[in-house]
Amino acid sequence: MTRLPSPLTLSCPPGSGTVRTYGAHVMSWAPTGADPVLWVSSQAKDSVGEAIRGGVPICFPWFGPGRPGDLKPAHGFARITEWELADRISEDDAAAATARFILTHEDIDPQLRGAFPHPFRAVYTVECGAELTMSLTVTNTGSTAFEFEEALHTYLSVGDSRRISIDGLDGARYFDKVAQQEEQQSGAVTITDETDRVYHSQDTVRVKDPAMGRTITVAKEGSANTVVWNPWTEKSKAMDDFADAEWQSMVCVETANVLGDAVHVDAGKSHTMTQRLSVSRDSLLR
Repeated sequence: MTRLPSPLTLSCPPGSGTVRTYGAHVMSWAPTGADPVLWVSSQAKDSVGEAIRGGVPICFPWFGPGRPGDLKPAHGFARITEWELADRISEDDAAAATARFILTHEDIDPQLRGAFPHPFRAVYTVECGAELTMSLTVTNTGSTAFEFEEALHTYLSVGDSRRISIDGLDGARYFDKVAQQEEQQSGAVTITDETDRVYHSQDTVRVKDPAMGRTITVAKEGSANTVVWNPWTEKSKAMDDFADAEWQSMVCVETANVLGDAVHVDAGKSHTMTQRLSVSRDSLLR
């Protein structure tokens, strides 16, 4: 297997991170002086053709197996395809270091794009500073409308997933992919078992982490869904790119448009989805 080249560094006084051209995959980010905010598995694969377990994979143009339920590769082709680095700006006095990546239908292996035979242009902008901002703009460059699913599959690093609470989803309807049924959230989200939920929510959420004494805020625009995922014990053991006990140190809080909230884009039109991460210290959480 061909190993991936080292990721690019995006650095400025307020913060820094790393990102690969492969999948336009953000691998790390932290404000200056803070602990890492993104999580990457110790067993993550590092080869062309393989998805990377951790950081921020881009799921596009479908999520999981897609709405038909049998599409491959899982989560679409964007995360296992090389993106073009359009520009990169990293200045000593800048508030954020920025990189912009481009992917078109012509960049996709014909064997992978069969389930999505539509002309498109995707532009992904990453800004690393005191906050991490990621924006994905998809333009329909063809002559007929199409629909797609998308997610910024963000893996957050936490001190103990059993102790975190996720605010901002109280009252939201969600589809529980484990139980295969619709539910409604009551109170804060906590992790007490395998968790895989697609929330119908456009709101900002906050991950309160008492073990690390901090709160991670996940704000977003152009997104109808928030996905919360933690594999818990048995599923962790079944994944070859995930160490058995690593479920305790991570949680996914994903900005998404999936399932019944897939994006419809007319010919010549665009859609932008943005996720913004920030961190605040809170010694009272400990």
